[in-house]
Amino acid sequence: MKRLLTVAFMAIALTVNAQEKTPKWYDNFKFSGYGMLQYQAEDKEGGEHNEFNLRLARFILDGKIGEFDWRAQIQGTNAKGPGEPTVQLVDLYTEWVKHKEFRVRVGQFKRAFTFENPTHPITQGWYSYANVINALSGFGDRTGEKSSGGRDIGLQFQGDILPNADGRALLHYQVGVYNGEGINSKDKDQRKDIIGGAWVMPVKGVRIGAFGWTGSRAGIGGKNRYALSAEYDKDEFTFRTEYLHSQGMGADPALGDKADGWYVFGIVPVVKSKLHAKARYQCYRKAKDWDTSKTMYEVGLNYYFTPKLQLNMEYARVNDRSIADPDKHNYNFVDVELDFRF
Repeated sequence: MKRLLTVAFMAIALTVNAQEKTPKWYDNFKFSGYGMLQYQAEDKEGGEHNEFNLRLARFILDGKIGEFDWRAQIQGTNAKGPGEPTVQLVDLYTEWVKHKEFRVRVGQFKRAFTFENPTHPITQGWYSYANVINALSGFGDRTGEKSSGGRDIGLQFQGDILPNADGRALLHYQVGVYNGEGINSKDKDQRKDIIGGAWVMPVKGVRIGAFGWTGSRAGIGGKNRYALSAEYDKDEFTFRTEYLHSQGMGADPALGDKADGWYVFGIVPVVKSKLHAKARYQCYRKAKDWDTSKTMYEVGLNYYFTPKLQLNMEYARVNDRSIADPDKHNYNFVDVELDFRF
């Protein structure tokens, strides 16, 4: 027994000594990440599928150097399809954060466009971002840009201003200059994209905003986009709606130079911190007409085993009028995901 206590005290002493010798830079360094495992099925005639998938995995390094924050994030995903994994750098930036009223970010990061684009894939709560966000916010963009997760390389200014009596900011602004080619790509046409947005926060949990985007992509030409956004997010209740409009040719000339879309959703607690119910209506029109519209009516549940482990379940009824045969416009879609963080 005496020998056992001696060993225990020695282990404790070594642990304390190791902690005392931890370099200061280590206190400003954090490693984290998450994984998303997926099952999907749909009964679209001629395109039926039923499969398990590794949606994505991300590994994140965050740090702080004086008045600057920095992040590096690597992603692994089956973006090209099952069995064709893609590993790539998605974030690499540093930001001067001394003043909350004026911050400067440089590197590769989320574009300053829409409320949904910068939302965490797990927190977002659905099988995917809305179709219009994917098509017009730099994911699998309408212009043919490779899937970039809403990111680009550039320089951005942002800040929170006009504090109320409680010190809570009433206005947020952000404006950025980007290559316009997506992640890990140099500017191929030497013309920059300019994206800006602002939102007011009249009461806690409410945001009402607008965004604008002008730019171009090599081989495609110019594009001009705007988005109108509103959100309530407080006490596990989340409601958000956005409308996006795009003018400018896409990768498919047959679709013309206009596209638009919108979504509205609500996520509410059934059992606080344990079970949420959700519903979403979304529509994306590839040529800004109903003949090219894809509409989805979605319902589902999100169950939280722990704050870092959740199960998301979703059913959707889809109406896709871009399918030539009217008898095939409607079909069913199911998605189940197990998401975890570390």
